[in-house]
Amino acid sequence: MAGVLQQDPDGSTVIACLDPRSGQQVATVPVTPVDQVGAAVARARAAQPDWHGLGLARRKVLVEALRQAFLAAAPRVVSLLAEECGRPGGEAWTSEVVANNDLFAWWLGQIDDLLTADPISLNPVNYPRKGGRVQLEPVGVVGLITPWNLPVAIPLRCLVPALLAGNTVAWKPSEHSPRTGALLHELCRQVLPPGVVELVQGDGAQGQALVTAGVDAVVFTGSVRTGRRVAALCGERLVPCSLELGGKDAAVVLADADLERAVEGIVWAAFGLAGQNCAAVERCFVDAALYERFVDAVVARTRKLRPLLDVGPLITPAQLEIVKAHVAEAVDRGAVVRCGGGAPGPGWYHEPTVLTGVQDDMLVMAEETFGPVLPIVPFDDLEQALARVDGTPYGLTTSIWTRDLALGEALGLGLRCGVVTVNNHAFTGALPMAAWGGPKDTGGGVTSSRFALYHLTRPRTVVLDALGQPHEMWWFPYNEALERLSGGLVELARRGGARLPGARAALSGFIARWKDS
Repeated sequence: MAGVLQQDPDGSTVIACLDPRSGQQVATVPVTPVDQVGAAVARARAAQPDWHGLGLARRKVLVEALRQAFLAAAPRVVSLLAEECGRPGGEAWTSEVVANNDLFAWWLGQIDDLLTADPISLNPVNYPRKGGRVQLEPVGVVGLITPWNLPVAIPLRCLVPALLAGNTVAWKPSEHSPRTGALLHELCRQVLPPGVVELVQGDGAQGQALVTAGVDAVVFTGSVRTGRRVAALCGERLVPCSLELGGKDAAVVLADADLERAVEGIVWAAFGLAGQNCAAVERCFVDAALYERFVDAVVARTRKLRPLLDVGPLITPAQLEIVKAHVAEAVDRGAVVRCGGGAPGPGWYHEPTVLTGVQDDMLVMAEETFGPVLPIVPFDDLEQALARVDGTPYGLTTSIWTRDLALGEALGLGLRCGVVTVNNHAFTGALPMAAWGGPKDTGGGVTSSRFALYHLTRPRTVVLDALGQPHEMWWFPYNEALERLSGGLVELARRGGARLPGARAALSGFIARWKDS
């Protein structure tokens, strides 16, 4: 559902929601005035101490209630995703409902262990009768900005662990998926205390206002251009931020690959979500020995995909134009359309398109297309092919397709990417226990797994001293006894050192030190 900001007759700004399957307006959503974004953050700020003060056990009960409310609303979610994003039903159920049930279940099952404090064990000679712990504390208010391509799954990847850790959240969904955002927020309001999740609706102006409204951390998923701006704004305020900024993912098919599996898997990974997935296969490198058979099989499989039932439309007319421009530029420079290539509708639907004869400097190979286009390239030299895989500014995921799992793993680990998959692709983003992110222009942020807590919590060290004496060994005065004691301790620590003289020096220094005190 493309979102276009417009003025209502009463002067208020609304998002005009357009169904991408038809281009027709089906609803409007009120925009949060920029000058009210700070109030939303303030409400989240006011709610945070009480939310954290409930304790983890009670927060888990409420997050479980949110899970049950979400599951009960699943048919509404699926129906809305059809209008919002043109999402086929099977795709909506698997990627946005079933996967998120797993997400809730994993975090609820693991959060106690993940938030358990680490004990501090201190040397009883240097630090007698002292101990402590390092515990994870919530950062406070998390500013969350999410895209439209997975408008339920991506927010929940942050919301669930952030809430369990004791944070409150001020969230701005994409202006292209505002109704899904409103539905998820409605479910939060049903079961969580007021202010725990605050919703901000709008476009980039509201997003900027949110980042600068006094939040304690920012989690952003979106374009590289916007991500750089978010990082700059956070840097000015010394606010930590987690950025996931997309990919130009590659699949590498070796000569010994299971042909049928590779074809089925790569067609799904390229055209699922209509290619509007940061983990979509946007480049496919195939061993020359298998190339012709692979291309023929991919083309045959792609031609069986059904409009709106298997592959939905692009989300906006602008995104459709990007896809068309990438295909046209490739064709103008000699690429061959093996199937698809057109945009016949309905709505902003673009045919799943397979290209051959492409070059690395074509737009479809060099820039993120974010659409249903699969360029396939033969290679004779595997090492050169892997260098081409790494030759983009992105570093999200790569898949290697081979019957030799050890070889596939070794090749993948030699690449600069955050996720390596052998004989599969893209589904790892739905695994709550698996870190999701990557280097380079992908942004370096992490969602899912225990590493997501690094952006949602801060460590606090607590030390308890039960010594009850008026002096410590390292306090004033500095004297010869302290130097003798320190030198003896160092001598004891040296491998192969004179342990007996060291022990004598340490002991005599220790006695003299305490006698002087």
